[in-house]
Amino acid sequence: MNELQPTNEPIVMELQFMGNTFVLDPSGCLYWKEKNLLVVSDLHLEKGSSYAAKKGLFIPPYDTQATLETLALRIAYWQPQTLLSLGDSFHDDNAASRLPNSYKQHLSQLMQGREWIWISGNHDPSPPQDLGGTFCESIQIDNLNFCHEPKLDCKPGEIAGHLHPSAKIKQRGKSVRRRCFIGDEKRFVMPAFGSFTGGLNVLDEAYSGFFKGRNFKSWMLSGNHVFEIEGRKLVK
Repeated sequence: MNELQPTNEPIVMELQFMGNTFVLDPSGCLYWKEKNLLVVSDLHLEKGSSYAAKKGLFIPPYDTQATLETLALRIAYWQPQTLLSLGDSFHDDNAASRLPNSYKQHLSQLMQGREWIWISGNHDPSPPQDLGGTFCESIQIDNLNFCHEPKLDCKPGEIAGHLHPSAKIKQRGKSVRRRCFIGDEKRFVMPAFGSFTGGLNVLDEAYSGFFKGRNFKSWMLSGNHVFEIEGRKLVK
């Protein structure tokens, strides 16, 4: 196991989904108590270097480092036996090959002593090379199906990523927008964990059909806290 020290204890929130107990971590990861399994989504590692190579946009190339540092802290805190990354772990199919050796070593340290599962995403459909772990398109664990993109016709128990959900509330003339988890009794969508990923408002038309109107809940992430907000209280 790694020698990293855990961070200050977060103000987490427990969630019952399909008869299973999960913990919502304010960093944007999901911890499944019964399985000692930590779930993250949309790391988008090496997004900065992708922008530089493909778009000529030279931005500070520290997004991967920041994401891995945050991930390391949450692993040190939860000490999961299994880590499941729900797709778009890398920003493109060549991103893993662009990882500097220091980042590869960091990943190797995080993977040591635990099972590591990579789910394919639309950005990274091919298995990462020379990094280890298990690669699959989706995985069924008990009554839950973990995948990258949510499906309109999914069976109850889907946990997905891809949409980078964020929620916005307005009170006393002031608005606040934060990354969030979003879900109902049928499906659950993870926020993007990567440091350079942004978010899409859960009231955007891209979410149309996934939930019945405003009959869903969001769990907004703010600092060291998670706040549960009903869908009907959100604004665009």
